[in-house]
Amino acid sequence: MAEKITMSADGTLNVPDEPIIPFIEGDGTGVDIWPAAKLVLDAAAAKHGRSVAWKEVLAGEKAYKQTGEWLPDETVQAFREYLIGIKGPLTTPIGGGIRSLNVALRQLLDLYVCLRPVRWFSGVPSPVRHPEKVDMVIFRENTEDVYAGLELQEGTPEAKALIEHLRESFGWEIRPDSGIGIKPVSVTGSKRLIRAAIEYAVRRNRKSVTLVHKGNIQKFTEGAFRAWGYELTREEFSDVAVSWDDCGGDPGDKILVKDAIADITLQQVLTRPDEFDVIATTNLNGDYLSDALAAQVGGIGIAPGGNINYVTGHGVFEATHGTAPKYAGQDKVNPGSVLLSGVLMFEHIGWQEAADDIVAALEKTIADKVVTYDFARLMEGAREVRCSEFAQAIVERL
Repeated sequence: MAEKITMSADGTLNVPDEPIIPFIEGDGTGVDIWPAAKLVLDAAAAKHGRSVAWKEVLAGEKAYKQTGEWLPDETVQAFREYLIGIKGPLTTPIGGGIRSLNVALRQLLDLYVCLRPVRWFSGVPSPVRHPEKVDMVIFRENTEDVYAGLELQEGTPEAKALIEHLRESFGWEIRPDSGIGIKPVSVTGSKRLIRAAIEYAVRRNRKSVTLVHKGNIQKFTEGAFRAWGYELTREEFSDVAVSWDDCGGDPGDKILVKDAIADITLQQVLTRPDEFDVIATTNLNGDYLSDALAAQVGGIGIAPGGNINYVTGHGVFEATHGTAPKYAGQDKVNPGSVLLSGVLMFEHIGWQEAADDIVAALEKTIADKVVTYDFARLMEGAREVRCSEFAQAIVERL
């Protein structure tokens, strides 16, 4: 019998054998990649005596056509009520209104962690010599930084008033023809994000957590993020983790918490990727870094993502790429991003065996050179298949 996922007082999820999970098909190629991903997810669950009662909810173009709203209240409420959900790519409306449907969902549900694991699957074409050295998990703060959307348009009375206030109160000389944005970075937002990253490292037996920041320039926002991370390590995790400053880089049998400047990190994940494990970073840095890392292991087409609030139990897992409308309905594109986001979701709800089976079957399919066009054009001797055929090939190897 289909039931809701619930959360216990101790913070653990109670997951029935047939949980009700809301899904958003997605715009553009969502019509192709979601059915393909669902086929594999259902087959893997069934192998272990489980099933998912999928509940469709609307957002994006499909919602707008049916309801006149880009993000109906009913959709937000469904994710709030059922705790766990999954979504395909969404179109962001041009012009006024919602800045981004993805950002709106994260903020409305306070999904403060953007979880982006990045690893290479054997056989996937890569632009780097040793993609197998890339095995990182990014914890990107999801609610603050410039993504808070606290902006004023150039030339508006509000922008002029703020510029004048800043000049009078702080002596800040800002060009009068400037747009203005505010970058909030809080103790609360930073520590809960870094706490989740360290707890993940403990659970998964990871070796290090790197705090990535631009604190050499932005001292009271990103520099504070770094300082608060070290403070948290000492206050809450001294039994299992130690900061670089406190151990000189030799953590013994504890997790090493260290930090790196954002720009040099983007270089070092290319030149020394095996020195990075779990990464905790602010919102904009995390956006840049996760996409750059995805390119090293085959592209954003197979990059998974999850948006999680570990306190309330809410999680929305998502394809991390765009809608690619010119390919919509052609049964052509790679479903890997939304499928691997489903794998993340299965791991999150405790269905580890089903998640592992999907990853193994995906790797076998790629190793057999049965791939969609994006990989086929970069691989010698590949057999190019449609999106749906790729999913079926994975199911056959489960």
